[in-house]
Amino acid sequence: QVQFVESGGGLVQPGGSLRLSCAASVSIFSVYGMGWYRQPPGKQRELVATIGSGGNTNYASFVKGRFTISRDNAENTIYLQMNSLQPEDTAVYYCNFGNYLASRSSWGQGTQVTVSS
Repeated sequence: QVQFVESGGGLVQPGGSLRLSCAASVSIFSVYGMGWYRQPPGKQRELVATIGSGGNTNYASFVKGRFTISRDNAENTIYLQMNSLQPEDTAVYYCNFGNYLASRSSWGQGTQVTVSS
């Protein structure tokens, strides 16, 4: 069974930065597109960014230019570098497959990111 373990969240002031990590127990990790998602308080989960098997990336408009997704296939890990954080970025952040496979996969506990002064 696929498992995702997210880490790196915390409390940060507006304008600050955080780097999230996600370790995935996925066979042949390198062939899968992966993604970061988030669920703000009281809202539905939304896609933040994806990275393909070849390293191509896509971002939601609300994080473009501030967040960077990357992957380390040797470590079965993806990362999310978040800069210029704003209060509206407050959410639980999750990783999963970056496509329809996410709807068929289990979700980890996520990591809480709180942006507040």
